[in-house]
Amino acid sequence: MKLKNLLEYQDIVIQCHDNPDADTVASAFGVYRYLRAHNKKPRIVYSGSLQITKSNLILMIKELEIPIEHVKELNNPEMLVTVDCQYGEGNVTLFPARNIAIIDHHEYCGASSVMKEIRTFYASCATVVYVMLTNENFPINSDIKLATALYYGLYMDSNCFREMKHPLDMDLIEDLKVDEDLMERLKNTNFTLDELEIAGTALLRYIYDKTKRFAIVRSNPCDPNIMGLISDLVLQVDCIDCCVVYCEMDGNIKLSVRSCLRVAKANEIANYLTEGIGNGGGNHKKAGGFIKGKKFYQQYQSVGIENYLMNRFSDYFSSYDVIDTNKDELDVQYMQMYIKNSLPFGYVKTTNMEVEGTELIIRTLEGDVTVCASDDLYIMIGVGGEVYPVSEEILYQGYILEEEPFYIEMEYTPKAKNRYTGKSKDLLKYAKRCISTGQSIIYAKQLKKTTKVFSKWNYENYMLGKPNDYIACRYDDHQDIYIINQSVFHTRYRKIDTILV
Repeated sequence: MKLKNLLEYQDIVIQCHDNPDADTVASAFGVYRYLRAHNKKPRIVYSGSLQITKSNLILMIKELEIPIEHVKELNNPEMLVTVDCQYGEGNVTLFPARNIAIIDHHEYCGASSVMKEIRTFYASCATVVYVMLTNENFPINSDIKLATALYYGLYMDSNCFREMKHPLDMDLIEDLKVDEDLMERLKNTNFTLDELEIAGTALLRYIYDKTKRFAIVRSNPCDPNIMGLISDLVLQVDCIDCCVVYCEMDGNIKLSVRSCLRVAKANEIANYLTEGIGNGGGNHKKAGGFIKGKKFYQQYQSVGIENYLMNRFSDYFSSYDVIDTNKDELDVQYMQMYIKNSLPFGYVKTTNMEVEGTELIIRTLEGDVTVCASDDLYIMIGVGGEVYPVSEEILYQGYILEEEPFYIEMEYTPKAKNRYTGKSKDLLKYAKRCISTGQSIIYAKQLKKTTKVFSKWNYENYMLGKPNDYIACRYDDHQDIYIINQSVFHTRYRKIDTILV
């Protein structure tokens, strides 16, 4: 769905979910501003038994002049757009409408809809609207109130930017020019005395696994930022390395996850806890998750949420192996030899983007990797969109370099961000084409168990291999270990029995 698809309608209503939060209000405002710029006269509404009373939302709506109305009925609008929610679900009042559109970042519920734009990997619906506006070349930064609303929507739904899921969430933060004074005021009107009491009560009731050093904490229904505050406090306990705070709200379960372990990323834990029944995301230290109540109770009703989280958390720590390339090497005795096929790749010399010694954050769909620009370091871009660093020696050994530009269609265009200036550059604008020589030989085998590989290029972050992916090492260096996704392995490599001279 594109925002311009809405322009064929006249009577348009944008509906937030009941008991609105900042994200749904911001998302509605983004759609509203777009439609107003195209001479439409939409309305922003919400319903339910509770009207907006939270001080931060009242301040947001007043200062950004968001024309939101509380309604009990609608007169069958020509187009009803639900934002940060899905038509027919329990958290949004059901109104009749001649046409329906859905803009959301939660798991799709299968509601009947002519149009929908659902991006479950984004941390907020505000990010979905930001991307839709950007795709329409809408000048967001010429409207500081709109930019501030979208920024604050993501801020609140990602627990103060701690639980972001996708590089486009980070792009929103860096791209938008906001009212900094208002943002400071909004940040400092988040909590009430009642919410402070909720946090204190939650800290009194916890379950602790002494062996694996993790804790489970139940909270009463509250704002996600209160859950984040509770989980931040729990992680500061000297005997706790990971924790999850959960609360049941509107028939669903929300999670706030924290980790201080290098081998156990918070976002990975969140995904593991919600696998098959919801979704999760964030970064290696802080993450959030959402469990669909209906799915959970269908599968685990006899277990209960607390026991489920305890058992699942415990299982997580037994679910993977760890390989550290600084001290481990692969035993290739039972591994098969493969040779790389002749395929086009992209390559970027890091010092063509920044001067030698500059720290660069390479932002990709898989996450951020930090490297230091040097004449000896290149960034490779594979035909599957994967991005990884290589030395000049390896590049010249395994590839024929060309001068023509390299381009592929990618879900997210990788960027190189200067860590000091904060400025980002698209890698594809600097990428040139190279062809693998077909002389690069590796040992590889399929994984039977999830494996985390800490490489010499990125010792703080691991490559994640799932069952049926391939773990590999160079033929002449058994410590140069890496993961190859099963979906691309056989297009890039072919089996050999002996080395051809």
